[in-house]
Amino acid sequence: MRVQTLVTLVRYSKCSPAISMNFPASNKGRINTKILAQFCMIAGNNHVFCDEATLTINASDETEDYKFLPEVVLKPRTAHEISEIMKICNRERIAVTPRGGGTGLSGGALPVCGGVIINMERFNEILHIDEINLQATVEPGVITQVFQETLKAKGLFYPPDPSSRGTCFLGGNLAENAGGPKAVKYGVTRDYVINMEVVLPTGEITWTAANVLKNATGYNLTQLLIGSEGTLGIITKIVFKLRSYPQKDITLLVPFSASEEACRAIAAIYMAGVTPSGMEFMERSAVEKTLVYMEKVLDAKLALELSENMNAVLLIELDGNDEEVLLRDAEKIMKVLEDYETGEMLFADTAAQKDLFWKLRRNVSPAVNAYSLTKAEDVVVPRANLPKLVTAIKDIGREYGFNSVCYGHVGDGNLHINIMKEQLSAEYWNTEVNKAIGEIFRRVVELGGTLSGEHGIGIAKRPYMPLAMSAIQLELMRGIKKVFDPNWILNPEKIF
Repeated sequence: MRVQTLVTLVRYSKCSPAISMNFPASNKGRINTKILAQFCMIAGNNHVFCDEATLTINASDETEDYKFLPEVVLKPRTAHEISEIMKICNRERIAVTPRGGGTGLSGGALPVCGGVIINMERFNEILHIDEINLQATVEPGVITQVFQETLKAKGLFYPPDPSSRGTCFLGGNLAENAGGPKAVKYGVTRDYVINMEVVLPTGEITWTAANVLKNATGYNLTQLLIGSEGTLGIITKIVFKLRSYPQKDITLLVPFSASEEACRAIAAIYMAGVTPSGMEFMERSAVEKTLVYMEKVLDAKLALELSENMNAVLLIELDGNDEEVLLRDAEKIMKVLEDYETGEMLFADTAAQKDLFWKLRRNVSPAVNAYSLTKAEDVVVPRANLPKLVTAIKDIGREYGFNSVCYGHVGDGNLHINIMKEQLSAEYWNTEVNKAIGEIFRRVVELGGTLSGEHGIGIAKRPYMPLAMSAIQLELMRGIKKVFDPNWILNPEKIF
């Protein structure tokens, strides 16, 4: 695996002079034995790590092959411990990077300035489920799927459903405002968070709101911190609002002659008055690679053969509590699709079949990454402009000589683009392909969209922020960062 140094990153991303003044290209040497001893006093000797293996594990995530070694990894257990750590780091100007499950795709949890990693894996308790008020208080290190399944056993529902739900942490979901397939009907992470306990970069501990459903008391600090990518504070408790779990669902897989044809059908389904709980798009190459991956790696076989003239599929899910309503909506969808070039629709007859359909969608990213190193982007445009976007992506790929795999949550206009390295040279990959990504982002903005729907900006998209944000917007964001983090120590070099 290639080691990406901060110097290399600066060459490609033109990092902010304001940040670079606080942090030189290397943060090594700031943490001496005296500071390490203080960390041990706070978190305990068994939760302070300087060994190569632990540093290496915490040096990367799922973003390309980026790797940044921290000086030390800390695994605290309480907000008070994090508070004491932050006070030391703020005083000594030591960079601190909070880390969750390590499933990020924008480099948002990578310690680009060295320093300290605060690994949140020990914050892994579901503290309280309030079935009367439909709320739950949890710690940020709880795995998303564990939380969902615990709630489901009580007839409760937490809809945000990222593909990495089996390994990602709830805290990371908040940091990136994760969405997932069910966002099209139920909304994204920020729609379910009503309060948080947060440790600020200067060490203070505060709650952001109150555990109520309506709140017009001052600025909405809760919503400000969600999606801030761990740059404003470290979340130590989360209060979610919940829903009752839908008891019925219908799942179908529909092949289309072309990606553009599938994208056009999406708007028509909504215009017919149907709101699916999932509307997922996969182009043919995504399906083919994932079917192979499922059989070889997951020992799961889905009997799906696309005819030669079928080049994309839509995975459509309807859910609710009235089966007759769902069947009527399914009939409406089939009626709409009569006007499009589709193949034979597949209905999931059993729970096992539904699980296979969703395994196909959830494993596209690992399947593509098993095939080739990729640059993963997740852009968003208005639904009606998806056909133009897909065409533009393929045109840019042909111009620059790379292949891409497109899939995603097209019901809300969120398209994932995996650009594959395959046989491209490392130099071309880090120069010309980055230019091509800029061309894609420019086209996205022209189509009324923006750079990310759920992966965040991190370091991977930071160079392109001026395409989507005005100088005034970026300056406001820097001002907010400075208020929360006057010494710019918390997750520096991210976003701008």
